[in-house]
Amino acid sequence: CRVKITDQRVNTQLDQVLIKIEPNQRYLPVCSNCQQKVRLIHSYNVRLVRDIPIMQAKTVLKVYYRKVRCPICGNRVEDLGFVKHGERLTERFKRFIADLCQIMTIKDVADWLDLDWKTVKQIHKQYLKEQVGNLDLQDVRILAVDEISIRKGHKYLTIVIDFETGRILWTNKDRKTKSLGEFFSLLSEEEKKRIQAVAMDMWDPYIKAVKEYLPNARIVFDQFHVVREYSKVIDSIRISEFKAADKEHQKYFKGTKYLLLKNQENLREKDKQPLEKLLSINCNLSISYILKDSLKQLWGYCCQDNVRRRLLEWVDLAIDSGIKQLIKFAKKLLRYGYGIINHAIYPIHNSKLEGINNKIKTVKRKAYGFSDMEYFELLLKKITT
Repeated sequence: CRVKITDQRVNTQLDQVLIKIEPNQRYLPVCSNCQQKVRLIHSYNVRLVRDIPIMQAKTVLKVYYRKVRCPICGNRVEDLGFVKHGERLTERFKRFIADLCQIMTIKDVADWLDLDWKTVKQIHKQYLKEQVGNLDLQDVRILAVDEISIRKGHKYLTIVIDFETGRILWTNKDRKTKSLGEFFSLLSEEEKKRIQAVAMDMWDPYIKAVKEYLPNARIVFDQFHVVREYSKVIDSIRISEFKAADKEHQKYFKGTKYLLLKNQENLREKDKQPLEKLLSINCNLSISYILKDSLKQLWGYCCQDNVRRRLLEWVDLAIDSGIKQLIKFAKKLLRYGYGIINHAIYPIHNSKLEGINNKIKTVKRKAYGFSDMEYFELLLKKITT
């Protein structure tokens, strides 16, 4: 080792351990720039450096080091190995901080270690760059594209996921054709040919980007996104029916918004009666509720012809209902039916997408208040590696 410990002292009043470290004279100093051994010494210096706490006590290293006359680089500070030139934290202490950030908030880590929160965040950000900063598309065959709301006022972030592994590959602001196109432009021709399918919602800018950059890939509209959009239709019908109902019937609408959107198997016993009562007195809501379950069944077939036939039947039922919201949604579903039919070839399941979305929500809560979007995007990638 090129350094040695020459003294250790404990200050109980300050709850601090002070360790004196000096160069080991048996070894020649190494230039921090070219990593060559150097014989000529320019001067001797000292600085204080933080290290991993010992028994909860702050650990401070009093490091004596040399400035060398490197024949190649000129005057340079020697490379100590455990701490970089000009820094006040050892490399292992920085790794310790980054590891803590995986299980604690930035503020909690900063408070516990008596550091500025900006310092802690920067250390964690650099660690994340090294871990997940590079784009790795090895063995990626099926992509899932999603968007999340990151701020009030409809500010979105486009997320590209390796569906088979659940790994977030790439993020970009907005949800435009350009947003997704920037990702596809990074792919080589070989990588583009390897992509067999892309799962997404029925969002035209994403569809346009996939058709432009991945003409051979199948577009798949997964159940998670389509049913989520249909849930908005049910809620719109609920609001319309509530306004049209008299005061006697309006009372049955109270507290039923989420009951209408829940799966039947997830309903509590106490929720079933008010829901059944509402559906019994309102024909339009009853129809839309029944059609929700039959809509989900479209993703249960493994034959494209069966999906196509059932899809057309569903569209006919929705249009025949005479409910304007259902008619509008049915016509849209007919236009984008190819994406549901493709699901028979690429059965992309809800559970994986929902699991990824839950992880994203966790990161959003943890990163609340940060304006550094690059850091937020790195956090998203890290949780799925």
